[in-house]
Amino acid sequence: MAKLALCIGINDYPGTGSDLSGCVNDANDWATEFAKRGFSVEKLFDRKATGNGIRKAIGNLIAKAKSRDSVLIQYSGHGSFVPDQDGDEPDGTDECICPYDIGARGPITDDELFDLFSARAQGVRLVMVSDSCHSGTVARFAPIATPPSMPGRRAPRRIVRFLPPAVFLSKREAAKLGLTRALRRSSPPGRYAALLMSGCQDTEYSYDAWFQGRPNGAFTYVALRALKSLPAKATYRDWYKAIRKVLPSQQYPQTPNFYGSTRMKRWKVLG
Repeated sequence: MAKLALCIGINDYPGTGSDLSGCVNDANDWATEFAKRGFSVEKLFDRKATGNGIRKAIGNLIAKAKSRDSVLIQYSGHGSFVPDQDGDEPDGTDECICPYDIGARGPITDDELFDLFSARAQGVRLVMVSDSCHSGTVARFAPIATPPSMPGRRAPRRIVRFLPPAVFLSKREAAKLGLTRALRRSSPPGRYAALLMSGCQDTEYSYDAWFQGRPNGAFTYVALRALKSLPAKATYRDWYKAIRKVLPSQQYPQTPNFYGSTRMKRWKVLG
């Protein structure tokens, strides 16, 4: 039984003015934990995490996997949304993740991820862990400044992992989104083609944060700490419950989400 993982971390978003700080640390931290648990890990960071690079890496990983194998895909970076092209979304938008070259090549939508994930062989256990914002309302684009955790002009601050569609869409495409976005429980990237654990609800943000002087995603930091305290036979549902004991918090008002079938949620954690 093979155990395969792909860890993606993107801090650098050229031309957007929206770089992040903790995403590569996130991906390295997840990769270390996955390797400890017997996974063969591939990493894609910054300039290697282009749209085509991510699509190819996911496709190759899923093509390798056979029945009873476990596949983990972890993503830390910006999330966003775009106008729905095929009419399958009630509010007219598709959630997406944002590759390094989003300004030139565009995002990777939930529909694309669904197609990639659906190519898995029968019996493959596929899990995606995403520390990003998949959605939000257009009125809430601005980074959120809070009292710094360290003194000084360059003290770190928490910012949101959400890239406004107007940054990478044409004016014509961006205009299709209107001024507000319906509040709904969206279909997540991958839908039920994979079990998905994500950093926030559809109308919230995931935060790029600092802990003990080191940048990390708030969800990643909490999830990995919770993982270390779980019993050996814990399920993904058990892990999610442990995470929810810590998030949302007053400083990080994000509520992690958990999507998948009942059977998927009973899988053994990182099994």
